[in-house]
Amino acid sequence: MQRNYLVNGPISDGLITELLDRMGGETSCGGLSFFIGQVRADIINGKIVKAIEYSAYEGMVEAEADKIKETILREFGDVRSIDILHSTGIVKAGQISLLVAVSAGHRKQAIEACSKAVELIKEGLPVWKKEIYEDNSHTWK
Repeated sequence: MQRNYLVNGPISDGLITELLDRMGGETSCGGLSFFIGQVRADIINGKIVKAIEYSAYEGMVEAEADKIKETILREFGDVRSIDILHSTGIVKAGQISLLVAVSAGHRKQAIEACSKAVELIKEGLPVWKKEIYEDNSHTWK
């Protein structure tokens, strides 16, 4: 079972490529579904978000991410694997902060399981974000 769910800084193209290469080797899978979340340059109260600083309760992230994976595997019998990576630290607008990858025998289960995993992550993973604006002020979310 995956044990490293957190990445310091943005999720790199190299990490995504490594994961895709590994998943592509699972020849029993016909569906690979990815969710790649990037930081948006939202305008909030007239201020543009330039980055998000993520912090996490690291001791609980592992337990909660394991529970999410177990839920997905139990609910979607065709799913073969699920990987979750979430950034900590500063991630600039346009950079990747969340990656969820699901492999399954068939596309429908891969897509549905990936979507459900993202919702569970947003609901329960103990990760918080501080939006940093171009004027260097910030807001905790």
